Amino acid sequence: MNGTTGTATTLPVVVVGSGPTGLLLAGDLAAAGVRVTLLEKRPHRISNLSRAFVLHARTLEQFDARGLADDIEAAGRPLDRLRLFGRLTIDLGTLPSRYNHLLVIPQYEVEKVLERRAAAAGVDFRYETEFVSLAQDAAGVTVRTRGPGGASGELPAAYVVGADGMRSTVRDAIGLPFPGESVIRSVVLADVRLAEEPENPLIVNTVGDAFALVAPFGDGYHRVVAWNRARDVPDHEPVGLDEVREVTRLALGRDYGMHDARWLSRFHSDERQVPAYRVGRVFLAGDAAHVHTPAGGQGMNTGLQDAANLSWKLAQVVHGHADPALLDTYQTERHPVGKAVLRSSGGIVRLAMAKRLRTLLLRAGITAVLDLAGPARRKAIGRITGIGYRYPAPRGSHPLTGVRAPDLALAGGGRLYEALRGGRFVLVTPEAYEEPGARGDRLAVARWASGRRTALLVRPDGYVAWAADTAGSAAIEAALTAHVGPAETR
Repeated sequence: MNGTTGTATTLPVVVVGSGPTGLLLAGDLAAAGVRVTLLEKRPHRISNLSRAFVLHARTLEQFDARGLADDIEAAGRPLDRLRLFGRLTIDLGTLPSRYNHLLVIPQYEVEKVLERRAAAAGVDFRYETEFVSLAQDAAGVTVRTRGPGGASGELPAAYVVGADGMRSTVRDAIGLPFPGESVIRSVVLADVRLAEEPENPLIVNTVGDAFALVAPFGDGYHRVVAWNRARDVPDHEPVGLDEVREVTRLALGRDYGMHDARWLSRFHSDERQVPAYRVGRVFLAGDAAHVHTPAGGQGMNTGLQDAANLSWKLAQVVHGHADPALLDTYQTERHPVGKAVLRSSGGIVRLAMAKRLRTLLLRAGITAVLDLAGPARRKAIGRITGIGYRYPAPRGSHPLTGVRAPDLALAGGGRLYEALRGGRFVLVTPEAYEEPGARGDRLAVARWASGRRTALLVRPDGYVAWAADTAGSAAIEAALTAHVGPAETR
């Protein structure tokens, strides 16, 4: 039995982990009418201690498609340029996106917005409940839990998603390795007040063995990330503000009078990725599937985009609108992106900490190319911000298939990412199109505001599922049946 027939449709999807990835995924599923149980071993408390603090354009577009972008933007501080390697300035104002900036925002602020949305959509939150193990077969999954007071329990599920971080117990339960290595050790983090305002909103630089980044939260505090390659101590070694000041002075030339630290931490950074994001009815997302260095601020963003990719596919399959084979595309689409993020973030760190003449020359050459060559700079920015990725398309598909759809202007004054709200596909056509049947809340139909003649079917995650430069009603209906599912009789 698969997830579209019999009793499997009555079972919930179980999401393990209430970080940003798990919260977005659970909220998406619940909003689509799927029963969702979210397990979290911690008490019901959103910690204000977090490493992630940047959202990029593609993630903000995903929030826009859910009506959340305004709340998220209000809680952060937008920055329209980055400065790397001391001399390279990256202007994000040229991004072909409504969100032509990055947003400095603590992870806990993102979690607050996503938790409110998930709760309103009906997610069954089970805090202080630990995932222990699972058993799965063709009919479903049995999840074993340990609740408050150590009480054991069992929870039947149609599917399980492990969004439970780098030390994922779900990943261990399905026997997947997590190959890779530690790249940098003894990175120190601090949230501090500054006596002197930095000359640029976000500063990153390296000198010798020292690296430091300073970014504003917008609430009077700044996040400092610092690393001295010459000081390699265990993660449990206490961190003092004097150590953070010293490394920052080495890398940036000054410490900006940092004081009143509300958080100090030390960690190491790994580069790891599982070989498979799916084993049977169990999926991995976010840090449970891939971890990498914090360079480029891509960690939280990659996990959120994993969730956006998987959620609509699970909803389609659970409701019987798509063949379960659709779920295999989660691996084919997201695993290459995770691998690319490992390469790009690792490359930034290695170039930033270059000491050998050969690597220093390579960094200078790359910096010059990015500074002078528009196409190379646009490609690099597209990768870091997420808007440059496209998904593989079947042979013979229209060239737009798999491409990220920009926020198209629609007839009547609307725009694409507003039409995507509700987890719907959006069909954009040159002329008005009336479906011969009905697809409920799964599909919105719109027309171009311009005179463009291409017909587009955009997936709920904002990527083009199908396109045709000329298409009659029969071709459009065939595309809708293939991707959105059969229409119901009117």
